[in-house]
Amino acid sequence: MTWAWDYNPDKTHVAGGAPLAFLAAVEEKVAEVVRMAEAVYLDGTAYTGGPLSLETVAVKGGMFTYGIIPRLELVLVHSVSPNP
Repeated sequence: MTWAWDYNPDKTHVAGGAPLAFLAAVEEKVAEVVRMAEAVYLDGTAYTGGPLSLETVAVKGGMFTYGIIPRLELVLVHSVSPNP
């Protein structure tokens, strides 16, 4: 399997209407999170630990919340909050 990321449940629901520059910052940071998860969970499919908590990260223009699902080798973005 290969690590990936996605919006949960989809981009329109999570990020619809958010400024494009802000979404670019979110997606750049999420790509970093994917690389980190890939390094920490070398074989995520073999993960036997409990559930991981959601994390919130500030980026230029706002913040977003994500969760890592090691067994699926997946990072899910659950919410984005652009600054007003």
